[in-house]
Amino acid sequence: MKKHYKIYIDENLPSSLAKGLHELQQPQNIRDGIEIEVLSIKEVFGQGDPDEDWIPKVGAEKGIVITQDFRIQTQKHQRELYIDNGVGILFLNPPSASGFAYWDMVKKLISEWEDIKKIIRKNKTPFAFRATARTKFQKME
Repeated sequence: MKKHYKIYIDENLPSSLAKGLHELQQPQNIRDGIEIEVLSIKEVFGQGDPDEDWIPKVGAEKGIVITQDFRIQTQKHQRELYIDNGVGILFLNPPSASGFAYWDMVKKLISEWEDIKKIIRKNKTPFAFRATARTKFQKME
């Protein structure tokens, strides 16, 4: 039986990224011998769904989230929530307060995609990794 992973793109990133990455990954799933689904939190759980609501739902699926919202890590109750619910989180720290420019975000995710797949295959949830515009994903303690 193939291992199945669900990667959610947080609503602070364009939902079109989820659609595009999902489509691009599908032919690769056969080659990789795994099943990766890429979904949008906004489209699955609704626009503005509080983190406290979607985190347990993603955790029930042992899902992984890609987000720019580092407050999930720095606010104690949210950090405990994702850890207690078994969510893997990949934090992307934007280069400025206004976030990544659209195409910079696309390029960053595409350039990191193979590493993201390695991270999710080798690390049991919960986990947290962090990358900046200039650095690769690194495990957080």
